[in-house]
Amino acid sequence: MSLIEVTDLRKRYRSTTVVDGVSFTIGEGETYGLLGPNGAGKTTTIAMVVGVLARDGGGVRLAGRAHEVTSLATKAMIGYVPQEIALYPDLTARENLAFFGRLYGLAGRDLRRRVDEVLDVTGLSERSREAVSKYSGGMARRLNIAAGLLNRPRLLVLDEPTAGVDPQSRGAILDAVARLAGEGVAVLYTTHYMEEAERLCDRVGILDGGRMRAEGTHRELVSLVGAGDHVLITVDGAAAGAVPALERTPGVTRVDADEARLELLVAESRAVLPLILDAVTGAGCAVRSLEVREPDLEAVFLKLTGRALRD
Repeated sequence: MSLIEVTDLRKRYRSTTVVDGVSFTIGEGETYGLLGPNGAGKTTTIAMVVGVLARDGGGVRLAGRAHEVTSLATKAMIGYVPQEIALYPDLTARENLAFFGRLYGLAGRDLRRRVDEVLDVTGLSERSREAVSKYSGGMARRLNIAAGLLNRPRLLVLDEPTAGVDPQSRGAILDAVARLAGEGVAVLYTTHYMEEAERLCDRVGILDGGRMRAEGTHRELVSLVGAGDHVLITVDGAAAGAVPALERTPGVTRVDADEARLELLVAESRAVLPLILDAVTGAGCAVRSLEVREPDLEAVFLKLTGRALRD
């Protein structure tokens, strides 16, 4: 069941169409990645989804309710973490969270409990009494996320939350997002890092020029490239002897052999690996190692947009 339904979103600035008919859905516990280069319309789309920017067309429904700029009830279901750090540097982490928690209507024991919970989720409990001005960029990003979690959102919207952070903080952020999704929170996640989308996202939408170029699971998207999986096999024996049998194996579209090494291009390798191994061993070769390399989202992005994600 979809928690949020975004239908035909549109936004124009004077004569320029920034978002042109974008639609997608996100279910409870699902992480949806929105990928696109700078200027693709991601941030504008997010601003309309969370209700801080009026749209020129289309609709958003959250938990079955129409969601508008003026909809306080549905906004209360959303945790929004923008690209910019929205914190007070002279206050401690706890003081920042207490301030934002009061804006959500939290107070007393409930507020203190919730501050403790979000500090734990983001791994900041031990540094919570330090001023934010002493935090690294990655720690400030994590606290930014903690602030977005105070209201126990059903939808968490993260706009490039790991931009410019150190590897340790990036890992902590990704672990926190995965944990939240596992607890049933729907996540809308934009990033410039393809490996983050591949690690976190159940489905991905590719946005370019304000339009949704494609969306789907990793497997569904890589099928658009038209390539198969690369299977690399190292054998004891003459690898060339296995070529005729492999060329007759269903799903194998190309075979290259070089002494003790075989390289295959295979459609749906997981389904045909047993047949491939039978063909190799039947040709008198003992398999020493096997590696499967699946096409990645970078290849899909290049095909659809003609450029790399971070261009």
